[in-house]
Formats: sequence, structure tokens, C-alpha cells
Amino acid sequence: MAFYAIAAAMIAVALAAVLLPLVRHGRRSGRPRGVFVLTLAIALVLPLAAGWLYLEVGTPVAINGVAAQTGMPLTMQQAISQLRAHLAEKPDDLQAWTLLAQTSAMLHSTADARDAYEHILKLDPNNADAMVGWAEADAMLKSDHVIGARAVALLKHAVQLQPDSQRGLWLLGTSQFQQGDYAGAAATWRLLAPQLEPGSEVAKAVAAQISQADARAGGAPAEAASSPAAATAPEAALQVRVSLASGLKAKLAPGDTLFIFARPVNGPPMPLAVTRLQADQLPTEVTLTDAMAMTPALKLSSVAKVFVGARISHSGQPMAQPGDLEGNAGIVDVARKTPVEILIDKVH
Repeated sequence: MAFYAIAAAMIAVALAAVLLPLVRHGRRSGRPRGVFVLTLAIALVLPLAAGWLYLEVGTPVAINGVAAQTGMPLTMQQAISQLRAHLAEKPDDLQAWTLLAQTSAMLHSTADARDAYEHILKLDPNNADAMVGWAEADAMLKSDHVIGARAVALLKHAVQLQPDSQRGLWLLGTSQFQQGDYAGAAATWRLLAPQLEPGSEVAKAVAAQISQADARAGGAPAEAASSPAAATAPEAALQVRVSLASGLKAKLAPGDTLFIFARPVNGPPMPLAVTRLQADQLPTEVTLTDAMAMTPALKLSSVAKVFVGARISHSGQPMAQPGDLEGNAGIVDVARKTPVEILIDKVH
């Protein structure tokens, strides 16, 4: 733990030395401090703790570094508010919209991310990253996570402009699989596979999806399709026990919805398995299985490790909203045989 703290501190000092002059220059140029605070926060947080930020958003070390220099501490939400105020005055600032889109996506404020990507596309219609970001956010906002017609069109355009877009290729292949175009999905994912680190979990997951798409398209070797191992391989199953911290019980409201989910450590953020219950059933125990996948191409048995979490939604929507209650067990092995314990102890 000390190693990571020291490493984070060293990175923060290095970033401060390089980026703080830019912050000061930006302030003299009339840009709000929130824009540059967010830039520093993202530069530090994304490489070190993207997964952690999903449930633990506070004031990043880089923000603290700025606060120490200026004497005016800003929280992440205050910085975002300043950025929005800046955009209200200068709605054509493409860089600011990009920063807002990336930050919103990082914080899983999916509707805000899609809106920001929409503004980017109005200002820069050929922005491939924004096309992919919009498509991903739009799918995440749907209860079935289906990639819609406009998203597909954007993804096709994005990979034409940027053939090495890993997210674009993954999502385009996923959309083809969802539509039953298994041969097309396999072909698209084959363009992605060479870009991945050989032997990595992501590379293995993509290879598994290619095999599954080939099998559904009728292109799998007969011996592979009929092998005893393939016929008898057990489906993945994770036992999960969820409870609510006593200090948050007063925040539970009638009709609240409980989502328990497992999502990939890398790759698209859509769950590999998810179940929906009434929050008044807590404490509860469920088993997440392949049958709970959002799409046949993405399920528990396709990966070795998953991030397991639980959320109490006041709105009944699967996407996190301010005020929702959350907890997680971190990253666990899919092959785990003992129950995964989750305590819902945070407010989003």
C-alpha cells in the first residue's frame, strides 16, 4: 500500500511540475481554473485508478496539489461546475467539451457523457473518438444495451477514419453479433485481435468471441464444435451476498431497486451478468450466471476475472445517478467457489 502511495505522490509532483505552469498560463488567458483542475485530475487518475474511480470519486491527488498551490480547494464536482459555466459562455470550445465528455464517462455519468459527445460531433462531425464515445454511452443508457442504428452508423464511420480504434472495432463487432451477423462480427474482431497484447485477458476474451461468432456462423471446425470438453464445460456462476451498511438504511426509500452485477475488468463497461431485485430484500444472496448476460457475446464464462458490484437505484434505472447507494467486492476470479461479500456503504 505504501508503494502505491509513494508512486502516486511522485507522479503528482511530476505532473504538477509540468502542468502547473500551463494552469497559470490558462488562468491569465481567461479560462476557468476548473478546466485545468480536471485536466490534472484525469492525467493522474486515469492511468492509476480508472476502476477505483467507478465507486470512489473524491479529490484526486493532483487536485490537492493545485489546492496547496492556490489556497482554493476544488472538489471534482466544483471543477465540473466551473467547466460547465465556461461552456455556457463559450459553447464552441471543443477542447472543453472533450474534457467534459471524458470526465463524465470516467465518472459513469453516462447521459452527461453522451450529451457532451453530441456537442463535440456538432462542432467536429469527423471526430472518430467522439463517434465511438457517443455510441458506447448510448448503448449503456439502454436497459438491453443494444447498439442502435445511429450508433452503428457512427461506429462504421469511426473505424473508416481510424482503422486502429480498438473500442470502435470492439463495439462494431458487438453490434454485428447482436444483429445476428456472426461472420461480420468475427471479421471485425479479427481486425482488433492483432492490436492486443498477446496472452492478455482482453486478447483471450476477444479470441473467445471470435470462436463463438465463427461457430454461430457455421465456420467452426467440426471437431471443435463437437468436442467433449466443449459439450460438458460448465457455465460460470458466482455466488454474491449483499448487505446494506447500517448507517445508510435511513436513505433507503420504498420502491428502490437493487442491481447486482459483474462487469469485465477491461473492455466495454456493459455487465457480463446482472440481476435486478427490490432493495427491501436486503440482505440477500444471488448467483450470477451466464444466463444473466446482456448479450450472448459477453458473458461471465468469456473472461477469467470480473469486477463485482451492487447498486441501490432510487430511479429504478441501471445507470448510476447522484444519491444512489453503492458497494463492491473489487476484482474476483470467475472460477471462485466461495461467496463474494458486498457491503453497500457509499453514496454516489
